[in-house]
Amino acid sequence: MANERLRAALLERGVTPDELAAAIEVDVKTIERWITKSRTPYRRHRYAVAAFLRMEETYLWPDALTAEQATGASESEILNVFPHRSTVPNELWHRLFESAEEEIGVLVYSGLFLSEDMGIHRIFRNKADAGVKIHILLGDPKSEQVAQRGADEGVDEAMAGKIKNALVMYKPLRGIDGIEFRLHDKILYNSIYRADDQLLVNTHIYGFTAAHAPVLHLRKVAGGSMVTNYLTSFERVWDSASPLE
Repeated sequence: MANERLRAALLERGVTPDELAAAIEVDVKTIERWITKSRTPYRRHRYAVAAFLRMEETYLWPDALTAEQATGASESEILNVFPHRSTVPNELWHRLFESAEEEIGVLVYSGLFLSEDMGIHRIFRNKADAGVKIHILLGDPKSEQVAQRGADEGVDEAMAGKIKNALVMYKPLRGIDGIEFRLHDKILYNSIYRADDQLLVNTHIYGFTAAHAPVLHLRKVAGGSMVTNYLTSFERVWDSASPLE
């Protein structure tokens, strides 16, 4: 039986078996056996393929890891847990975004604290100049979801006001190539701050502002699924959001 998931992944990414073989330093015939005969590669090769294709190892080879191994890998993605966003050290926000080499992402309703940080502005400018893709998602201040979150947190119209303030603070960045802003109207279960495969995830608790909710510091580990799930969620919101005029 052929490995149709691996075959489809190559087609989706526009990668040939020869290109994959060269990237992970194996013979192209080995790649072909993985596809046509559904051979399971050695663990180091599975990791290399998954990293190169930016897909989950457990998706490409569902039977390669036991449930215990997959759970252990996911748990290893947790670097730290902060009881409140306000307890996350300021330098960690800076280090996170400074570490990005390919992509920075911000998914929030307002994230006003971030928009007010001129050090973050400088990092975003420098990263955009270096070719890093920066995607910033803010809540649509006119949306029902933003109004509901304001009511849930007890701040009412102030939620939409915070988004408008963030838009004003971000104005110097809005004309820079490589930095793109969009507005979303989704229910925000978590705020996500990403730098490549490293995340700060601010959970949300009914009746509490985001600053008082916990934050998970995560880094992608081969075989784990937590980071991948958050990144998939981010991309789904981005794809459905409206570009900021």
